[in-house]
Amino acid sequence: MLDVTVIEDPEAAAVSLDPIRAGLLAELAAGPASAAMLAGRVGLPRQKVNYHLKALERHGLVELAGERRKGNVTERLMRATAASYVISPLALASVQPDPDRFRDQMSARWLLALGARLVRDVGSLITGAAKARKGLATYALDGEVRFASAADRAAFIQELTAGVSGLIRKYDAPDAEGGRDHRIVVAVHPTVKAEPETGSRNRGPGRTRAPELDSQ
Repeated sequence: MLDVTVIEDPEAAAVSLDPIRAGLLAELAAGPASAAMLAGRVGLPRQKVNYHLKALERHGLVELAGERRKGNVTERLMRATAASYVISPLALASVQPDPDRFRDQMSARWLLALGARLVRDVGSLITGAAKARKGLATYALDGEVRFASAADRAAFIQELTAGVSGLIRKYDAPDAEGGRDHRIVVAVHPTVKAEPETGSRNRGPGRTRAPELDSQ
């Protein structure tokens, strides 16, 4: 099972967004199960669970993990193909965000468009690398910082911009024969805090709440 995979096909995206099928995906991400086992967990008839499983399998979201005999019946044990899924903007190709339409480094919507392109491009690279059975060289840095003031945040961004721009100038070799272009995306945004979850242990991760905003 993959840790995360990207859904690029519009029909597969629609299948994954169905509430019942999304629930079955969550169950199968936790471990293999048969339609009969899932029926008891989600409160649906086995035949209906089978119907949904076939749709998920048809689009590569679940796969056969094994079979077992139960009386005179052979049960198919299914599992999710990934622990989690991300829907690529390619699933909405005609209306996908295009960060090249405008450039505004202080715009949250431009940042969102950049993030969408990142999901699309990396998803396509993963798909291509998997088909070619090759590795994919990537790098990501994730961290948090608390700024004492808006002025400190502005100074940080200024230094970050200067530092990254200097590295780009140092290592950029546009005329290098056999070189390969790489995209660099650097983002700064307020941290979204998760609310503590109460109640049933089966609810999954806590909900998120919007960060506090300022006008500076």
